Amino acid sequence: MLDLRLTRAARPAVQLRRLLVAAASAGTGFLLLSCLGYALKRPEAAGSAALRLAWCVVPVAATVYLALAVARTDPGTRPRPGLSAIGLGPARLMAVSALVTALSTTLGSLVALSLFLHLRGDLTGLPFDGAGASFLAAGKSLPLAATLTLLAVVPVVATVSVALALRPSDPRPVVRPQRRYLPFVRQAGGPAVGGRAAGGRTGEVEAAGGGGAVGKGTPAAAAPAGVIDPRFTSPSLTDKADDEGAGDTPAGLPWAVALVAAGLTAQAYAGRKPPTPAFTFTTVPTGAGLFLLGWLLTAVGLVLAAPGLTHLCGRLLQCARPGALRLLAGRGLMAEATRIGRPLGILCAVTAAGYAVTTLYDSPGRPFGPLSALGALVVAGCAFATLLTVAVETRQGRAETTDALLRLGAPATVLRGAAALRAFALLAFFAPLTLAIAALAAFPLTR
Repeated sequence: MLDLRLTRAARPAVQLRRLLVAAASAGTGFLLLSCLGYALKRPEAAGSAALRLAWCVVPVAATVYLALAVARTDPGTRPRPGLSAIGLGPARLMAVSALVTALSTTLGSLVALSLFLHLRGDLTGLPFDGAGASFLAAGKSLPLAATLTLLAVVPVVATVSVALALRPSDPRPVVRPQRRYLPFVRQAGGPAVGGRAAGGRTGEVEAAGGGGAVGKGTPAAAAPAGVIDPRFTSPSLTDKADDEGAGDTPAGLPWAVALVAAGLTAQAYAGRKPPTPAFTFTTVPTGAGLFLLGWLLTAVGLVLAAPGLTHLCGRLLQCARPGALRLLAGRGLMAEATRIGRPLGILCAVTAAGYAVTTLYDSPGRPFGPLSALGALVVAGCAFATLLTVAVETRQGRAETTDALLRLGAPATVLRGAAALRAFALLAFFAPLTLAIAALAAFPLTR
């Protein structure tokens, strides 16, 4: 009952994000059911129906990613002091998040089923003068098992993803024994690594019972057997992370640039000889495999490069004697580069792919159909909503810093100006880059 109250007592903004997940699930479920209707209407075109179903992987992935982002920003399922005493520990809160995600996506699937049956004419007759009968298999009975399986794809995948991403982890670090490869270095209280006895002359660390000081000719303090002398150990990963700080450049930028270059090269190479027949969502010719590979490499490269480019934006904001506003905005971008960069990279990849698809369908012979428009709307809407959700999560994570700055006397206009400057810097940097990559990716299709 307390779990239900936590879910119902959420703020309107939280409920709106859950409704966005339900709407995305409804759109994706309708696309999956449309693939089933196409297969029932045209049983001889099994390959085309399978290709339509394969394209639905993209909206399914976009919906699951949005559901995961919404679950991360849900304040009602965030661990807080005192909740474990009433039975709401990290595992219980993770279960609540998974349950909320399952309810939202299941609601969307039920809406998709109701709309699909309504357009088929199974409820109140064929609407819109039977315009949807061609691809919804009106008049044919739906197989129950296939319908339930397709409707359960998004709720099951989203719930499992949320449960795996928010599963509680042990806060205590795992201590593993360290190997020593230096010769003649022995462990305190144990045998020498180089094979010498406890009384060896080189690298000798003797155990003494009195706890005297360590020096030349002075025995070392007693240590348990099997414990490595701290003088011969390397800094731990935690110490390294503390020394590096939160604003280090995210790894993987060179590999991401290489992936983008490889993808554009593959598309340019494939564009030397246009595939026949023409490439569409329902017919992929043999020569279009290199096109798809190039698009995939370019999209993955953009997603991987976005955190490093976001970090670069933060550095550029702090160039040439920055003031308080630019310094605050730049440090914020550098600190949140990984969190903001991935959704921003996905939005850039979706934008570039949308430009290429618009170029592909920019002809009277290949109109942009209603299902294609619905799929593009679901993917683009999920990408944009995920970016806004991650921005809300970033604001929540920066709440303590913002409160501290306000207590120190920082004007609220400066904080709002820093947020606006961060948004403008990202837009000014990523908009031309996305347009350039989209134009290069769509250039082979225009020849």
